[in-house]
Amino acid sequence: MRDIISLQCPECKNRNYSTDKNKRKTTERIEMSKYCPFCRKHTPHKETK
Repeated sequence: MRDIISLQCPECKNRNYSTDKNKRKTTERIEMSKYCPFCRKHTPHKETK
């Protein structure tokens, strides 16, 4: 029941990371603070399909 998701930077719109999540326990979209190599800083990456 785990889905593979992509994490997208809100500033440059690049999909930098992929991870998985349990869709039964976390139904809302995930937001994680990650390093964006294109922006060269930490930004809150949001889940995309």
